[in-house]
Amino acid sequence: MLPWSGSALGLADLGFVSGRARPLVIGIIGAQNAGKTTLLGAWYLLLGRGLANLGGRRFAGSYSLSGWEAVAGAMRWAPGHPPRFPPHTTSRGGRAPGMLHLALRHEDHGRPVDYLFTDAPGEWFQKWAVNTNSQEGGGARWVSDHADAFLVVADREALSGEAMGSARGSLQLLARRLASELRERPVALVWTKADVEIAPAMETAVRKAVFDVMPNAAEFSVSVVDEADGDPALNKGTGLVDLLRWAVDVRRATVELPSPAATSKDPLFVYGSRPK
Repeated sequence: MLPWSGSALGLADLGFVSGRARPLVIGIIGAQNAGKTTLLGAWYLLLGRGLANLGGRRFAGSYSLSGWEAVAGAMRWAPGHPPRFPPHTTSRGGRAPGMLHLALRHEDHGRPVDYLFTDAPGEWFQKWAVNTNSQEGGGARWVSDHADAFLVVADREALSGEAMGSARGSLQLLARRLASELRERPVALVWTKADVEIAPAMETAVRKAVFDVMPNAAEFSVSVVDEADGDPALNKGTGLVDLLRWAVDVRRATVELPSPAATSKDPLFVYGSRPK
């Protein structure tokens, strides 16, 4: 039986979601209209259609099904109406992002693993990138403080349009801010709208801005447009499943204890002791 479903979760819901184990938080950061919410909606539709191969993991419920439906509903085909992109996530006045919950269970073993994907407006990240203590960027700061991994979204459409210089500058500023607070957590550069062509020099500049400050970042290109000309019912988009697999493969950093001292037979009291 699936758990109850609600809309996007808030901070008050975290204690409930954390009942069996602390969930892994995936922070999705990027500018306004970069495709962050569309990415979430596309993942949900792929899971619902059984098209997301996650290495033996299966959907095991969600506490925010209504929230997932809200971001994905506009992307479904309806008779006489083409699919649309989800509405822009508004900045409102909140100081914490909405979060979409997903539980996955390995088909062979183990209890479900809980994930929380943040859905925050791009305006928050722009304020936070300029000033980490900005009141308007409080929600972005929460993501920076609590996420276990990050997806930095680079909007190819914006980087090829009339305001490409401003888009590049905003992304460079965001990358530097995140790098200063990363603390060795996993991060991926995600090119959204991969079907849009951009100038090679712009692509090189963005990569340099990210990898100069976060050299261990992964890189993905995604689009809701499938490069293969096949059955629309089997459309997986481009790169979406690969990125989701990377996100759910994230593991929280663990603390390594020193080896027990050989001079004691009781391992409970010897960590950190020095042999004489």
